[in-house]
Amino acid sequence: MLPIWRLHRHVGMGGDQFVAAVAGEEVEEKHGDAVRDRWEELFDGLIDEVAPLEGAHELLVDLKRRGHRVVLASSAIQKHADHYLDLLDARDVADDWTTKDDVESSKPEPDLVRSAIEKAGAASAVMIGDTPWDIEAARKTGVETICLITGGFSEQELRDAGAVGVYESVEALRDDLDNTPLS
Repeated sequence: MLPIWRLHRHVGMGGDQFVAAVAGEEVEEKHGDAVRDRWEELFDGLIDEVAPLEGAHELLVDLKRRGHRVVLASSAIQKHADHYLDLLDARDVADDWTTKDDVESSKPEPDLVRSAIEKAGAASAVMIGDTPWDIEAARKTGVETICLITGGFSEQELRDAGAVGVYESVEALRDDLDNTPLS
């Protein structure tokens, strides 16, 4: 049995990385697929309890109004990402999205960020995330990360991991867009 704090400290990491990170390579090799299958079954029963962060849809709209291409990069499997896109009402706002199903490895590996940059057709990018895993994945591609304190990590932890800005909420970020690398 693993302590809940150990599990929580790895939230935001893709499922393909999570089991080995919290339980070791031996557990991953012997039980990784079964653990992920069981997690998916349990999460499917809870997914309707997920709610978007206040102001998240409006942030996407703000970014589009500023002329940015918006590509969402999620370690989620496609069927969960589809649910989140609908929940966020993002399909008509985002230019594209990428999921764990589109890449070889998920966060903290850089595959999702690389895929998002390719889909954006951009020479440069800025990531918005909320975990050190987002920062690490972005850093591996030369992308800076602005973070929200919504993933359970403190401002100091996110700054120590390399975030160029940290905000208490989506609304706080929206209010400060002119002072971020997104301006």
